[in-house]
Amino acid sequence: MVLEWTGLALPFVLGAVILGLAVGTPLALAAGRFLREPRRLGWGVNLAASIAAGIMFGLIAARFAAPLEVAAYLVFAASAVVLTIVDLSEKRLPNVVVLPSAGVVFALLLLAALVDGSWPSAIGALAGGAGLFAVYFMLALISPRSMGMGDVKLAITVGVAAGYLGLTAWLVALLGGFLVGAVVSLIGLASRRIGMKSLVPFGPSMLAGAFLALFIR
Repeated sequence: MVLEWTGLALPFVLGAVILGLAVGTPLALAAGRFLREPRRLGWGVNLAASIAAGIMFGLIAARFAAPLEVAAYLVFAASAVVLTIVDLSEKRLPNVVVLPSAGVVFALLLLAALVDGSWPSAIGALAGGAGLFAVYFMLALISPRSMGMGDVKLAITVGVAAGYLGLTAWLVALLGGFLVGAVVSLIGLASRRIGMKSLVPFGPSMLAGAFLALFIR
């Protein structure tokens, strides 16, 4: 359900932005605790997390109107911030974040579909999660060095979040992740920050592709 721009829309979006800015530092602190050697991250990471959360929360509030949908995608965005920090730091996606967030996002979107009477959305979320998991699982079997099981498990959440919105959004999430990943790798190679055999964390690219998919109509 797309938010109609009534007189309440702008305060709603601004409130979401403020909420995102407020939770950015706690999300960064949580990410620090999920590292193999828990530690406090620097102010730059906290600032980046706050800005990212504020932007994502605001865009989600502008895109959706149904409370359960908004809640589901806010959970998705919050988990994306934590997972991005951990993956960039350690090339790892912790189960303690990936699996609960997948369950919460799916449960909220399923409830949203039931409340709205939209069975295609419910089926899309279920099929999207299962389908993307299958795609990434096959890729991990083919090339285990380039695709970790953390990415495979994250594909469930990405598939659910995008599949709820339809096949087009699901395809954008799938292809968008690889496109973002390719661009990041090319930039890294061009700047000589990575080599041809370097392992680049793929979770952030998957999440970026999924977030782009949320705004495909």
